[in-house]
Amino acid sequence: MTTAEELMAQTVANEARIDRMRDKYALEEGYISDDSTPWVPFVPNVFIKHLTFDVRSSSAANVLWVQAGGMLGRHRHRGPVSGYVLEGSWRYLEYDWVGRAGDFVRESPGRTHTLYSENGMKTFFWLNGPLEFLDDEDRVTEVVDVFWFIDHYESHCEKHGIKINERLYL
Repeated sequence: MTTAEELMAQTVANEARIDRMRDKYALEEGYISDDSTPWVPFVPNVFIKHLTFDVRSSSAANVLWVQAGGMLGRHRHRGPVSGYVLEGSWRYLEYDWVGRAGDFVRESPGRTHTLYSENGMKTFFWLNGPLEFLDDEDRVTEVVDVFWFIDHYESHCEKHGIKINERLYL
């Protein structure tokens, strides 16, 4: 029969082995300061502050800043989206709720909506998978995925002489 002391020693040895695997394969914990990534224009009155790109899971995190009267065109997500409203308020034209500072928003894949902010807002979004912008007849006009976000960020940095922050890449 195994004693409690032997079980504890086994557990400690297992954890040490797992810690070595973590140290070998896991990325260091990251820190992105607010001033280390620029606000990048997206569409009129809408900007994106890119925070991370994970090509392994086709996901990206960013802060979306919509100035007063700004709108993000009609789009459909192909993966889940989570959002946390930091400032201001916004809504989807297709729904009757309004996201306000402190609210959490979750979006299911396949939903189509049009984001609008009357007075301006900033919202943190974690996007998984691509989103498709649609015309009035539901035809896809543009696909935005993690590689599009990377190109959006890097193109802006290169154009404006901003050093690319390698810590944004997972």
